[in-house]
Amino acid sequence: MHHRSIRLGNALFSQIAIHALYGGVYPNLAKREHAKNLIPLLMEALASANYKAKSLATSMDTNNANSLATVKELLVREEGLYEQLIEFLKIHPKPDVDAIAVTKGPGLEPALWVGVNLARALSIIWEVPLVGVDHMEGHVMMPMVKEVGSSELSVDSKSFGASSNNYQLKTINFPLLSLLISGGHTELVLSREWMHYEVIGQTRDDAVGEAFDKVARLLGIPYPGGPAISQLAAIDREVHPKPTMKFTPPMLHSNDLDFSFSGIKTEVRKFVDGETPDDEMKKVIARAFEDAVAEVLVAKTLRAVEEHDVQTVVVGGDVSANTYIRLRLREALAKKGQAELLVPPADLATDNAVMIGLAGYFHAIKKVFADPATLRADGNLKLA
Repeated sequence: MHHRSIRLGNALFSQIAIHALYGGVYPNLAKREHAKNLIPLLMEALASANYKAKSLATSMDTNNANSLATVKELLVREEGLYEQLIEFLKIHPKPDVDAIAVTKGPGLEPALWVGVNLARALSIIWEVPLVGVDHMEGHVMMPMVKEVGSSELSVDSKSFGASSNNYQLKTINFPLLSLLISGGHTELVLSREWMHYEVIGQTRDDAVGEAFDKVARLLGIPYPGGPAISQLAAIDREVHPKPTMKFTPPMLHSNDLDFSFSGIKTEVRKFVDGETPDDEMKKVIARAFEDAVAEVLVAKTLRAVEEHDVQTVVVGGDVSANTYIRLRLREALAKKGQAELLVPPADLATDNAVMIGLAGYFHAIKKVFADPATLRADGNLKLA
């Protein structure tokens, strides 16, 4: 049985406050912020991992002019990134890493390109393999991790079980169903074996996270509105044991596993009729909206579990942080008694580099590498 130890270093820079001024993500601003912050984040992640250098020589000492010329060309469109990278290389030896994983899609393509190009540059300079990772596969992986305590992650690559003192990978029973819920995705993905995916249900219009944000805007709640909607709904549930308003759960009784959230958004719009509700009514509407969304997510998940004899359900994506949706799923699956529910650790429920590194690791042990010369960002990348 093969085991590998992975030293964990994690760093995060959130752009939420910056984009809140625009009421949503502003692509060109996201790209500039990525270029400005990736090198500082790299330094922070390496420092937090207490990484060991492969040699005392700096990365600049071990590279020829041709490599640096190639890197300069790669980063020509990423404002200031080449200059930051050169300064980083002057003082940092090559870390003891076996591969570099990077998100290649889906997402905002201008921002994706910044990360892809930096990863390509580091792969060339450090002469290590490169892995292109599907962002949504990272969300599938993350719920399979549980925190147990220290600084090492030990992975058993054969059975996908692991032991460690920090994060432990669980042994998974197949078939596995992934409910991926975020600002850009609402999908049910079936896996009958490890790292094979079949989309069996998806949204026909708005993603669930997008619907949360749009309803929040109708209620006069600034971006990002999803967490605020959930907070208001929770307050109403504390005050009123039974709901005082109901919205229609969209596509609840359709003969498929697809979703639609544009209709419930329209229902909320018609109810508020262009006026911002008072604080008490905001709580009532938020609860009714979240109730309807949770009901259809749970119902479709249970239907998929029954139809495909699912043994494990994982929930990933930004909306997986929603405590009410987690609760409803947990209760429903426990009552059914067929499938185990796995959710990501609370601090890793939203987008993070750990999930990309985790997915990249399993591609790397299968030697599924990308060519730094040809790896491309794809904003519309599909998991299956």
